[in-house]
Amino acid sequence: MDMNFAGRRLDMARCHVMGVLNVTPDSFSDGGQFNRPEVAIARARQMAADGAMFIDVGGESTRPGATPVSVQEELDRVCPVVEAIAKELEVVVSVDTSAPEVMTETAGLGAGLINDVRGLQREGAPEAVAKADIPACIMHIQGEPETMQARPEYRNVCREVSSFLTERMRAAELAGIRPENIILDPGFGFGKTLEHNLQLLAAMEQLHVLGHPLLVGMSRKSMLGAITGREVNERLPASLAAATIAAMKGVSIVRVHDVRETVDAVKVVTAMKEAR
Repeated sequence: MDMNFAGRRLDMARCHVMGVLNVTPDSFSDGGQFNRPEVAIARARQMAADGAMFIDVGGESTRPGATPVSVQEELDRVCPVVEAIAKELEVVVSVDTSAPEVMTETAGLGAGLINDVRGLQREGAPEAVAKADIPACIMHIQGEPETMQARPEYRNVCREVSSFLTERMRAAELAGIRPENIILDPGFGFGKTLEHNLQLLAAMEQLHVLGHPLLVGMSRKSMLGAITGREVNERLPASLAAATIAAMKGVSIVRVHDVRETVDAVKVVTAMKEAR
């Protein structure tokens, strides 16, 4: 199935790599590395050269315990970077935001995807995406980034994630978002324990019944640290394993920090699937 990202069509039956570009001072893995526009744009060029089909620009850290930023500060961080990447590179510019004002402004600058970790729950967010008429990724989260890892609890995490995503899909469609513009993300690490994350990963195929492409992000996350005992910058092998599992389970987009290595891993999965 093809999806139109602001004029760039991609086959979502294949797995694509999304490079993470945090223009923040406090993101969990790369905070402060790319928060100057010229450095961020150079990083985007490298990720595109390494094979990223999407570059996800974020101006507000959503790590556990992160402090929210003002809309104006988020706009100041992301807009110059989004505009420059959209003009220069043959990639889909994704914007990691929950703020309707940021969605509207960046769509006008060439963004082709809105990636909202809060599942379009903020007032005006679904309407902003509908008006921009570009795809949106709706992610599951329990709570808010500041508190989500305090005591996450589920009776059945897979069922509850699916129910949440179904409810948010309906709200999105009622606001005018076309069904063909919806991507879903189970939200690894967002209000979930290690056990919850592993249960979700094991049952990933169940989310395909919702009828939309899936995006997942597990790169360098604490769930991988808990499994391996490795620090954030030592989690490349674990991140590649997680991305490979996701690709084998039919995910359309894997969101990662290490683009070149993940592109190679996805190529192996794709070749195996095509040989069947």
